[in-house]
Amino acid sequence: MRLDLFLKATRICPRRTIAQTLCDAGHVSVNGLPAKSAHSIKAGDEITIRRRDKVSRLKVLSVPEQRQTSKHEARSLYELLEEPANDDGKASNQTRT
Repeated sequence: MRLDLFLKATRICPRRTIAQTLCDAGHVSVNGLPAKSAHSIKAGDEITIRRRDKVSRLKVLSVPEQRQTSKHEARSLYELLEEPANDDGKASNQTRT
C-alpha cells in the first residue's frame, strides 16, 4: 500500500492530499529515510511524521487490504512509539477510542 493511502486509512491524516503534501515537503520518513507519497509500506516499517514542532513515530503492525477502514480497525494497524509533546514539553497521555 502507498504511504499516503496508509496515512489516510489509519486516520493519521484526514485526507490523502494532506498526506501527499506532508510527504512532498519532506516531513515524513520511513525507516529513517525521507519518503515520497508513493513509497510502498509494509508491516514492520517505522514512520516518522514531523508537524510544526511535534514529532510522531509509529510502527506499522499490518497493512489494510482495503482503502476504507473503521475507526477501531485503523488504530490497530499501527503502534505509537513516540507521542508528540505538548507545549509544556510533556508527552500527551490521550488515548483514542
